Amino acid sequence: MAAVRGLSLTTAALRAVAPWARGSRLLAASRGPQARREASSSSPEAGEGQIHLTASCVQRLLEITEGSEFLRLEVEGGGCSGFQYKFSLDTVINPDDRVFEQGGARVVVDSDSLAFVKGAQVDFSQELIRSSFQVLNNPQAQQGCSCGSSFSIKL
Repeated sequence: MAAVRGLSLTTAALRAVAPWARGSRLLAASRGPQARREASSSSPEAGEGQIHLTASCVQRLLEITEGSEFLRLEVEGGGCSGFQYKFSLDTVINPDDRVFEQGGARVVVDSDSLAFVKGAQVDFSQELIRSSFQVLNNPQAQQGCSCGSSFSIKL
């Protein structure tokens, strides 16, 4: 598989169901549909080093974030294939972070994680049994694990 298209972040208990307590709100990764969505670029000069936000991602982020909140995308070691995506809502931008903004919605990726997701799309998918953020069409991923929670990178 040339790109990982099905890793997602389950958000079924977002504010629509119950208000979240303020503070740390880490969202767990899970497998989502392998839908392809047309990406909207995060800047006029979208390139290989960019993260692309789909219209549904922008819309959902505008609904769930308050004030200076944004969606943080990180890649960490783990899972069956070596790496896994981690999403969380955050308010602190670090010096090594790269901010991708579109229509007022922001996704922030640290420089180490960006090497593993540059050129990928961040999408929000809504299904009957789950709603989730997910990374689609990651050109840096070689294949995903059968469990759907990890990926290996191209060498």
